[in-house]
Amino acid sequence: MKLLSVNLGRPAPSRHTDAEGGTGIDKRPVDGPVTVTAPGPKGVGGSGLTGDAVVDLRHHGGDDQAVYAYAREDLDDWQRELGRELANGAFGENLTTSGVEVTGARIGERWRVGPQLLLEVSSPRIPCRTFHGWIGERGWIRRFTRAGVPGAYLRVIEPGEIRAGDAVEVVQRPDHEVTIGLMFRALTTRRELLPRLLEAGAALPEEARRKALKHAERAGG
Repeated sequence: MKLLSVNLGRPAPSRHTDAEGGTGIDKRPVDGPVTVTAPGPKGVGGSGLTGDAVVDLRHHGGDDQAVYAYAREDLDDWQRELGRELANGAFGENLTTSGVEVTGARIGERWRVGPQLLLEVSSPRIPCRTFHGWIGERGWIRRFTRAGVPGAYLRVIEPGEIRAGDAVEVVQRPDHEVTIGLMFRALTTRRELLPRLLEAGAALPEEARRKALKHAERAGG
């Protein structure tokens, strides 16, 4: 398992977002090391990667979305479906991985990337209109949701430098079954799965916890 590329984005204008300053979704591979640290709480902190832009702090960035990873294998599947080349970073991911089970990663699972950086899987990416506009495919949000391979957001447990070619190692895997794929379905098309997210314990982001508890209360009458 390894890191194929580290991808950073600069702010750019876009008619697909209301955020002042546009969007940083256009991420490109960079050479050399990149420092990764916890950016701070949502609404204040942006990306965990030095030099990477997160413009819409209301909906993106912060400690629970410090780093976004997407598997090259899944990009290759989308390449075949869309009939066009998708370079590393094409989905706005910071880390393009090879050999890493991203959709099957469990909430709270920890990855060692390179010799220093320790990341923890926190949540799936939920597609938005900026992503839709960036990809430029009709019905993209529906198609992306139906495919169920959203990529994973990660929080920074131990900061460090990373670069393309670094090894990725799963060093801790929780004993629950709440995966990125299951959490994505619970938050999008199968709301009845929401109470299951609570099995992830303290690793579950607070916003998802509130949704799961609210649904469980309603289901319980």
